[in-house]
Amino acid sequence: MKAIVLHEYGPASALTYEDVEDPKPAAGEVLVRVSATSINPADWMVRSGAVKDFIPVEFPYIPGCDLVGTVVEVGESVTSFEPGDRVMAIALHTYAELCTVKATDLSKIPDGLEMITAAALPLVNVTGDTLIRLGANVQPGQTVLITGALDSVGRSAVFAASEIGARVIAGVRGKRLDAARQLPGVSETIAVADTVGGKLADKLLARVKEGGTFGCFPKQNPHDAALYPTVHITTVFGQVDPSTRAAQILRYAKAVRDGKLTIPIERIMPLADAAEAQGIAEKGGVAKIILTA
Repeated sequence: MKAIVLHEYGPASALTYEDVEDPKPAAGEVLVRVSATSINPADWMVRSGAVKDFIPVEFPYIPGCDLVGTVVEVGESVTSFEPGDRVMAIALHTYAELCTVKATDLSKIPDGLEMITAAALPLVNVTGDTLIRLGANVQPGQTVLITGALDSVGRSAVFAASEIGARVIAGVRGKRLDAARQLPGVSETIAVADTVGGKLADKLLARVKEGGTFGCFPKQNPHDAALYPTVHITTVFGQVDPSTRAAQILRYAKAVRDGKLTIPIERIMPLADAAEAQGIAEKGGVAKIILTA
């Protein structure tokens, strides 16, 4: 099969399009022919080595987290899927034509949801949900400021906070205020769910009251955190319970299908152009980029 391969940490140009051996499903696994995957910040953070303390990799390495495709073969003891099923998941090594996934990690794509649309969802939906529920520990009736609310993770976080019953303040740039007001669930900051980080995180942290909560991602922790010992700062990265993740992905997929949530897609590019696509995405300012295998 063809796949995108990383032989050492480096820039986007370090990604190469190569022939590699076809994977085989072990017991409890499913072999999926990948229709599409998407590019996430986690992909280039892994590629560059920025999160090697959290996610060390062995080279050669096939990147990618989001998976949408069709079941080709099931391993021993798998009874919940069969060849031909349309499936989606957060998985490993999805920048490839074929991918093996634990059956327990897979969800069937809801009827009425296109595969390209589904490819944009798994990681950003789960990340946004985790940031709200575990990172910021948002509670019903609480007010939460969500920065980057119009980005993919931000939109997912807004949806999660609204589901909980929190009042949502969407934090966006001035020229995007009108668009942010249209997000379902946004109203007008005790807990802060930060999807941006950097200097903005430092400014926001100073506004959190004593005993408040601040959820963020690795590499985005406020530099001044030590100055606010009474604020509960939680770094979110991969804390999702694997036993509930598939159901979580399915719930969000149905919300997108039903028009309750939208994750915009900016462009669709072939898998062979993954290096170029990551370079574009890493510069920022774009919505989701989908890679088709």
